Amino acid sequence: MNAKNGTGSIQGRLISEVRRRIIAGEISPGVNISEIAIAEEFGVSRTPVRETFKQLQTEGLVEIRPRVGTFVTTPSRREITELFEMKELLEGAAARLLAQRGRVPEVELLEENLRQADQAVAADDKARYAELVEEFHNLLIAGADNNKLEAHYRTLMNQLAYARLVNTSLSQPGRPLQSDREHHHVLDLIVAKDGDSAERVMREHVRASRQALLAGLESGI
Repeated sequence: MNAKNGTGSIQGRLISEVRRRIIAGEISPGVNISEIAIAEEFGVSRTPVRETFKQLQTEGLVEIRPRVGTFVTTPSRREITELFEMKELLEGAAARLLAQRGRVPEVELLEENLRQADQAVAADDKARYAELVEEFHNLLIAGADNNKLEAHYRTLMNQLAYARLVNTSLSQPGRPLQSDREHHHVLDLIVAKDGDSAERVMREHVRASRQALLAGLESGI
């Protein structure tokens, strides 16, 4: 039983760490992820590494090419569009649900997030603002207090490898300032408990982010 539990914990640690590296952009698309190197690094056999790759392929993060290797996937333009359509639905619903909850702790955290975001935009610190954007969206989802919504959202964000894509979106001229204003508008509506408008404006914000991202990808940024 102990051995089984130990194997399970190693498997979970492997999946979490390789997933984290992919999402953070530490493993680049097109690079063959070495099964042997991962096994040696974690001090395990190649079997749990293969199982890790299978799980990450299910999540849409890697592609296993038999007799060739395992590679980080790059979402196509169509896939990005489809994933953002789902992101829009989920985040719109989250904004509505949070507005209905009243002044819960996540609202205060969102207010602090925007104070820091204003400073990052004023300082033209795109790297810091990108971190705060991700935090804003995560707080919104947490504030919805809906476990099923959050679980779908996490899977979606893993498939998007959002941490990489947000930098492309924010590279568009004027996008950080506009994004910051859109976040403020959403939070104002949440605080006002206007769920209908909060959902609508949040969905508009996600659509604007998608447009900026696709424009950035087209320009090769």
